[in-house]
Amino acid sequence: MDKRLRFMTDLIAPLKVPPGNEVRLSRDHDPGYTGEVARPQAAALLADGVELLADYQDRLAAQDTFGVLLVLQGLDASGKDSTIKHVMSGVNPQAVEVRAFKQPSAEELNHDFLWRYQRALPGRGRIGIFNRSHYEEVLVVRVHEERWPRSGCPRWRATTGSGPAATVRSTTGSATWSTTGSMSSRSC
Repeated sequence: MDKRLRFMTDLIAPLKVPPGNEVRLSRDHDPGYTGEVARPQAAALLADGVELLADYQDRLAAQDTFGVLLVLQGLDASGKDSTIKHVMSGVNPQAVEVRAFKQPSAEELNHDFLWRYQRALPGRGRIGIFNRSHYEEVLVVRVHEERWPRSGCPRWRATTGSGPAATVRSTTGSATWSTTGSMSSRSC
């Protein structure tokens, strides 16, 4: 493994959370954590990281086999834009597309709720960055009932059957869905 990559991997290791673990940021992570990196050293390390990322981008494009999707999810003013600006500064912008998902357009509302995210997935050899994700549309409108009308998503309720053969019908439209996975019309 490249010496630069090993250093960065070791630096972020204490920040990783194993799957299934519960995290409380105030208890489990120090917001002032910098590893063993002093501010003067940080600029040089960032430059090394950007150079390494540019090298990996060249390999990704040359292989033309996979695309890479980077999803940044955070509160407003949490640093998503600055992260994109600084970390991705050394990559070829022609092979990177940044997408921020705002309120859905009329065209997007005519499709299922993941359609616009699927359309924005990066192609082979390219890097896509989602500034926010489908997370908000999947979870927030289900937790906060008052946001349903603005979401453009139909409400669902079971109408017939139970278990794997249950049919679910929209209370605000004509879409139907069965738990076996078939889908018709627009869904959310």
